[in-house]
Order: sequence, then structure tokens, then C-alpha cells
Amino acid sequence: MGNYEILNKGSFPIVNYHLNQGEKIKAEAGAMIAMSPAIEVTGGTEGGIFKGFARMLAGEKFFFQYLTASKGSGSVIFGHAVPGDIIDIELDGTNGLKVAKDGFLAATDDIQLDTKTQNLAQGLFGGAGFFVLSITGKGHLFLSCYGSTHKMTLGQGEELIVDNGHMLAWSDTMSYKIEKASKSFMSSLTSGEGLVCRFTGPGTIYIQTRNPGGLVDFLRRLGLGSKG
Repeated sequence: MGNYEILNKGSFPIVNYHLNQGEKIKAEAGAMIAMSPAIEVTGGTEGGIFKGFARMLAGEKFFFQYLTASKGSGSVIFGHAVPGDIIDIELDGTNGLKVAKDGFLAATDDIQLDTKTQNLAQGLFGGAGFFVLSITGKGHLFLSCYGSTHKMTLGQGEELIVDNGHMLAWSDTMSYKIEKASKSFMSSLTSGEGLVCRFTGPGTIYIQTRNPGGLVDFLRRLGLGSKG
């Protein structure tokens, strides 16, 4: 597949991706910033209407954009809407990732995206909603987040507790359950943490260092957030 580099790493990164003739990548709708004349952009639902609606329930957009080098080799520049990292992950086809809402940015054509249902407790309290993206296949995957990304790898049976608003992605080999941050509900609420996710390895967790919900609360306190 084509070569790429992540430019302006930090708060406002972009990806410059080179495609050879005939190659294509898929990205969330609206991700393209600039492209060579040889690149053709089209829209689609990736798997049909029902999978498109399922992705919407997982917090993603209904449509994808497909960027194809149909007129010769060329480059495309893409990015995302909020200040934060873009990370690249190479999947080897053996294990996949579960990705929280708004985490997917782009992927090569051999990467498959599906939507998985979580159980009741995970859906109500886990921060990712009742549905998460399940990403499998072999190729390059690009995730975007709010803030920076911190990667942690857990061994067999090793545990890590993560604030539910900071989850970005985790290996599909891992399990997690929802629990109180403290022993009592009152302590959990007054600490500002509430509920957290206890992950069990083996696998890798990608954490975003800023909580989008915290930004929404901050804007509301300033009278700038949605009143609906």
C-alpha cells in the first residue's frame, strides 16, 4: 500500500498519504483536506444502509468517503475536527481493535469495520455507548482523539482501570467491566470520577488524555454549550 507521513504532530496533525494508481483508502466523511488531481473522491456506506445506521449508533458518521488514485498516482491530505493526535496502527490480521465513538479516522481498503453491541451495563455507563466499532483485517488504521494518545500494554490477567471518558481503543482480546471509582457511590461522585472501566489483559489500550465530556461541561459552565 502507499506511503504516508503524519505532519504537524500534536494538537493539529494531518496525514499526507500517497496512493499508487488503482489504490484507495476510506475515511470518515469530510476528512479530506487536499488531494492531487489524480485522486477521485466518492461517498458510500461501507456494507450497506443497515451497517451505516449501526455506525451512527456507535457515534460515527453514516457515510464514508473513498479516495482512489484512479487517474495515476497521487497524494491526499486528511485530518479530523478536534484538537488532538492522529495515530497510525498496523493490523496484521490476527487480532482486531474495538474503537470508541469518534475514534475512527481512516483505513486502507483491506481493513473491515463492523459494529458490535455491548451489554447493558457497558452501554449505559461505559462511555462508548451501546455500540462500538470492531475493526479487523490487515493494513493501516488511523485513529483520532481529543488531546494526546497514551498506549499501555497489559499482560495475561493484568488489570488497568480507565476513566470511561478517556477510552479510545482496545484490543479485542481484552474484557472490561464497569465499576464505581471508589468503594461508595458518594465518594465516586464527589471525587469527580463516577464510574470507571476495569480492563483485563492481555492486550493494548489506547487512552486519550483529554475527556470530550469534560470540554462540554466546561463550555456549559461558560454558557456556551448546547441548551437542548
